[in-house]
Amino acid sequence: MYLGALVLLITACSTKKNAFVNRNWHAVNTKYNVLYNGNLAFEKGREELRQSYKENYWALLPVERLQVTDEVRLDSEGNNPNFERAEEKATKAIQKHAMDIENRERNPQTDEAFLLLGKARYFDQRYVPALEAFNYILYKHDQSNQHNQAKIWREKTNMRLDNPELAIKNLKNLIKYERLSDQEFSDAQAVIAQCFILMKQPDSAIRRLKYAQTYVPNREEQGRYLFIIGQLYNQLGKKDSANFAFDKIIALKRKTPRVYWINAHLKKINNIDVTDENKEFLREYLTELEENRENRPFLDKVFRQKAIFHFRAEEDSLGLVYYNKSLRRNQEDRVLNALNYLDLAEYHFDERDYRGAGGYYDSVLQNMNEKQRDYRFIKKKRDNLVDVIKYEDIVQYTDSVLKVVEMNPDQRKDYFQQTIDDLIAKRKAEEEVAEKRRNTGLANFLKTKGGKDNKGKFYFYNIASLGYGKTDFQGRWGNRPLEDNWRWSNKIAVSRTDDLTQVVNNTADSTAQEDPKLQLDYYLNKVPTRLGQIDSIRVDRNFALYQLGLIYKEKFKDDELAAERLERVLAQNPEERLILPSKYNLYKIYQSAYPYRAEEVKEDIVTNHRSSRYAEILLNPDAVLAGDTESPDALYDGLYKKYEEQRYLEVITQSQKYIERFTGDQIVPKFEMLKANSIGRLQGFEAFKEALNYVALNYPNDPEGKKAEFMVKEQLPKLAPKDFSKEEGAEGAENWKVVFPYKIREDESALKLKNRLEEIIKDLAYKNKISKDIYNLEDQFVLVHGFKSKEFALGFVELINTNRKYRVKKENFVISSKNYKIIQVHKNINAYMAQVEYPKP
Repeated sequence: MYLGALVLLITACSTKKNAFVNRNWHAVNTKYNVLYNGNLAFEKGREELRQSYKENYWALLPVERLQVTDEVRLDSEGNNPNFERAEEKATKAIQKHAMDIENRERNPQTDEAFLLLGKARYFDQRYVPALEAFNYILYKHDQSNQHNQAKIWREKTNMRLDNPELAIKNLKNLIKYERLSDQEFSDAQAVIAQCFILMKQPDSAIRRLKYAQTYVPNREEQGRYLFIIGQLYNQLGKKDSANFAFDKIIALKRKTPRVYWINAHLKKINNIDVTDENKEFLREYLTELEENRENRPFLDKVFRQKAIFHFRAEEDSLGLVYYNKSLRRNQEDRVLNALNYLDLAEYHFDERDYRGAGGYYDSVLQNMNEKQRDYRFIKKKRDNLVDVIKYEDIVQYTDSVLKVVEMNPDQRKDYFQQTIDDLIAKRKAEEEVAEKRRNTGLANFLKTKGGKDNKGKFYFYNIASLGYGKTDFQGRWGNRPLEDNWRWSNKIAVSRTDDLTQVVNNTADSTAQEDPKLQLDYYLNKVPTRLGQIDSIRVDRNFALYQLGLIYKEKFKDDELAAERLERVLAQNPEERLILPSKYNLYKIYQSAYPYRAEEVKEDIVTNHRSSRYAEILLNPDAVLAGDTESPDALYDGLYKKYEEQRYLEVITQSQKYIERFTGDQIVPKFEMLKANSIGRLQGFEAFKEALNYVALNYPNDPEGKKAEFMVKEQLPKLAPKDFSKEEGAEGAENWKVVFPYKIREDESALKLKNRLEEIIKDLAYKNKISKDIYNLEDQFVLVHGFKSKEFALGFVELINTNRKYRVKKENFVISSKNYKIIQVHKNINAYMAQVEYPKP
């Protein structure tokens, strides 16, 4: 009997025999052993995805809750271990229990294994292998009851592989020709809807989602589909239709997840325009949502909607309060933070509080992904505020300093004494709050079980007393090291023989001595008194005001603020270079809003500055055309040609002249950059570095300033090394040069040699190039470039020294191109000559 059972068991294990016992034995083992454990792992992995997935209700929700990446994966790359386990179990079921006999699968559970295999791969975002698993069911299991499921999952996979058109076509055929359950019909319609969303066809997506939500038996999925329908209607601007969908979600009450329910309420409220008739209704509506205890997890969203409502109702102060409530309540939703900070930034921007707006824009960017579409736009807007904040700070600081400077001595003392009194009062209030907090904390602790258990114990055994004492000490003294005289901040040691009275007095006065900000002299000594110092502060203030006028005019189109800043410049006896540009820019501002004032400014410029370029522009607008030889662009082009001709000293002096002449013009940074390059050519690395830093710091938002900053960070470190490379027997140098040194005053002789060398090179049929390079203010070089090795260069020198036909009697030296670059960058030719034992030029 036992032997027969053993034989039966052995024969039943065979996957090559198409018998009743074999088929059922493998089917039972597949279903209740391997696939059971695989499905458990799959459902666990899917639940983890649901829990970890962060929904963005501020954007269109995807039909399926799945965080999709852009990459297409082929192999498992350390993804969810539950999906890996599910795949392993599915693979095991196929390998050990599949019965492919006569090109037909005899185990009725094998199709379930392939379906599990495909779904596990799908959620691991390995779509190509997943597609293979689903196709295997369709091609090899033609009698399978999983055919419809396999087709739906296959088209979901095609959609993820950027084939939405193919997915739509196949799913339409499935719906048309196959008998589907309600869940299958709903799933197919939902996938088609997602395809239409990807194809930017919201109308078609809405139609399919309506089918999906009607037939889906799962209330959670129904709520999701309805919410997406509402969002799509909002995209189309059909607010009434959107609110109809949101009302359906609200009617589901607890049958759908609370998150859909509360967001439906908020979206519906957001779609209603605030009017005098409905203002109180909407206020009560939002208050009811806020006070509902079940909505506590969503108060951050409710507070944001209340803030929006208050701003629409022109209750800005309440709106600001609720934006801040939303920010304090929110802990995890970075999108919500970004939206709140963006609204606050726009509000402060519109209120002309550009410094405050800049801080909020910073917070927006911190809560955004750099790859988001709006990130670059917001960053550009924030960058435009950099100069505003910088110059407004300068104006605020210089105004406050000059205000104190203009006071008489008694007024200064009273002013600073009030500052000290305010500081002392503030510190006292902070200490009282801290003391109250410490006492409240102790009292609350003593009421707890731990506090009662420690009551009456020796101090160092009493946790409550010990903790209170430690907190109180740190609040009063901060973190002090364990050492003698720990109370003295300056750590001056006190000997045992010191007079006790002196110690007590020092201790009593320690607070005043330790903090100079509580001493009147601390402030009085900082007030500028020298005339030159005060004039410098005025110059800084006037220049900052002028720059603000231009920024408000050009970047923010805020003519009112621009005019106010420029008028302040003219009212404060500015330096000559700011007067005419300020008047001209005021003329341009007044033209549209105050024509009569524009005419007054024009008359002023024409009368008092008749010979200026601005007067010429006003009298003859054609003078600003490109052909004008005195236009900034024409002057820059002419100066750049001089730079190419190595007339560096002339470029430096004329650049400075034009910088002062065109202060405030957009051409100024280009002149600054040309000047910096010329300085580098003449004076070397350190001077070039200083000049580039100046351009980068003074024109941070201009293309030239950004270019200078890039050069400082990326290119200058590569030019910094001064050490010469070894030239004796050096291999791999691209080329070598023969250098003939001349003084600048010997320019005529240098030109003659250059022409002579060009004739020699032509006669010898060499391909070398000849140039004349400026070295510094005193020296220049004539060079022959392009020798492949040092030996070739020395051979050429010997040829022109000994051959009568080509003889050139002029001292010279041979140098590699790499070392020549170093002596030009660092102006250290003497160090090079000493190294190679050449005589100095």
